Amino acid sequence: MAPKTLNNAQVPVHVAIIMDGNGRWAKKKGLARIEGHRAGAKSVEAAMRACRESGVRYLTLYAFSTENWSRPKREIMGLMGLLVAFMNKNEPELHKHRIRLRVIGRIEDLPASARFVLERVIKATRGYDDYHLILALSYGARDEIARAARALARKAKKGELNPETVDEAMIARHLDTAGIPDPDLLIRTSGEMRLSNFLLWQASYAELYFTEVLWPDFREKDFSGALETYSRRRRRFGALDAEESREAEPARKEKA
Repeated sequence: MAPKTLNNAQVPVHVAIIMDGNGRWAKKKGLARIEGHRAGAKSVEAAMRACRESGVRYLTLYAFSTENWSRPKREIMGLMGLLVAFMNKNEPELHKHRIRLRVIGRIEDLPASARFVLERVIKATRGYDDYHLILALSYGARDEIARAARALARKAKKGELNPETVDEAMIARHLDTAGIPDPDLLIRTSGEMRLSNFLLWQASYAELYFTEVLWPDFREKDFSGALETYSRRRRRFGALDAEESREAEPARKEKA
């Protein structure tokens, strides 16, 4: 549940999460890695509930990266099986709470069984706008930016685009996240402190929150703690806030 002291202005619109620590959680308990991923699915459900309770409208989860294809085939197939099971189990919840499912990344890389269920649920929830669940699957930020650059280059080659008109907004419209607000808060579990090729463009001004909690142990109280920390941050987007502007004013007048 969200901290009761937060008002609507302090709640992020979009939270993105790097769900890290499934393997270490399983190892600590003497279990197979796939059991860590299975336990992690419960934390996904907890994060979805926490978003609804706190008013966070967009939740993006780093579920499977382009680099993850280098993992053992057995683990990959296990992960894809868990993805299908998760979607089948939680589709009723998406409809009940009017949650739109989206996928960023190269969905065409996924096995047919995973693509089938994802495409079905994406289509079935397309009309919802109360909440948004965005799964990053076969996703890498550098790959995303490269694909956007190629799309722009093709348009320029066809004469449909003047290269001189390319700006940040145009690039953003060609990213997988077109139409989705940039994340306000990016959480990474398990104590690691890096972005790991996740939303590099979109997270340029996101507040970063790192926690030692392994993903399978991450629950509503941990989400609430991240929101409370976020509420104490002053987001300036590279500019001075009101207090700093007042402090800087005498120096500007003195120079003048």
